[in-house]
Amino acid sequence: MFKPSRRVSAIDLSGIRKMFELITEDTINLGLGEPDFDTPPHIVEAAKNSMDEGFTHYTVNKGIIELRDAISNKLITENRIKTDPESIIVTVGASEALYMCCQALVESGDEVLIPDPGFVSYHACVKLAEAKPVPIKLGEDYDFRMTAEAVNENISPNTKAIILNSPANPTGSVMKKRDVRGIAELADDHGFYIISDEIYEKIIYQGQHYSFGEFSDNVITINGFSKTYAMTGFRIAYTAAKTDITEEMLKIHQYNTACASSISQIAALEALNGPQESVKHMVSEFKKRRDLIVGRLRDMGIKCVKPAGAFYVFPYVGDADIYVKKALENGVVVVPGHSFGENSKEHVRMSYATSYENIEEAMDRLEQIEY
Repeated sequence: MFKPSRRVSAIDLSGIRKMFELITEDTINLGLGEPDFDTPPHIVEAAKNSMDEGFTHYTVNKGIIELRDAISNKLITENRIKTDPESIIVTVGASEALYMCCQALVESGDEVLIPDPGFVSYHACVKLAEAKPVPIKLGEDYDFRMTAEAVNENISPNTKAIILNSPANPTGSVMKKRDVRGIAELADDHGFYIISDEIYEKIIYQGQHYSFGEFSDNVITINGFSKTYAMTGFRIAYTAAKTDITEEMLKIHQYNTACASSISQIAALEALNGPQESVKHMVSEFKKRRDLIVGRLRDMGIKCVKPAGAFYVFPYVGDADIYVKKALENGVVVVPGHSFGENSKEHVRMSYATSYENIEEAMDRLEQIEY
């Protein structure tokens, strides 16, 4: 009889993915966390050209130097992070980057602070590293933002790292500069690492993005191309950290994936170096959709914080399981809040990474729910 390893038995499949199995032809999917826009043509063309030119083989483990140069320049000029190409690893999506960080940094007996609500992979990756996830409860009083005060209250002698996400999934919250700086100072004072997931960096409607790496060296920055450039299928992202940390993470990357796709690396290089108008257009469209979905939910009497970034809302619905069931009966898929933490059982996540027309129809259907 098959018996899985203890560390695998300790985690569940993503609640988001489970919802996909319930989708039918007539269902409107508000559960999907990827832009519905096509990858910009100049990026696709670069990928095609790389194949035509025979660039279809392994690259060096860290990624091609041209891409790491471009990433390094981006981090220095836009994020004020002191880095260089040797401190960067190009990964197979931000998911691999997160897994790689946890495997390289933490072990049994360590504690890792994670946001609650927070992205589903954080808890799972910490558990797979046999460490203990410690949820930090985030509430509507602060628009679900992580604060330095909340972090400070949860630090213990066993705290090895914290995983942070701004703009955040599933809430769309954007952290304030004072909290980014304050948490960076706490990391330096207490000697723990910051794993900063900045994948939604460019999708901001209010406020400004600040990188933890600007304020501390104890930071592993994760970013990528999936959300900003609608490149989810390319599976391409990166980490940036001090050289000694990078060399340890490289061991995990080397034996896990060897290297990211050569074709995707060329596409990512074009994304960074090419025109950026598509990003501005996409964010502008997301803002219109955000205003629509928040307005409609509030008109229904549903309490909903207006997100400052990303493309999710996280409304309060009471019993989320009942609401999810009734939404599905009305042909709309949403994700129950408990998928994102124990603190989120009375919320659901709705993604507005679908067309304006789909959102209007979904809200018309959800308006029929009585609960």
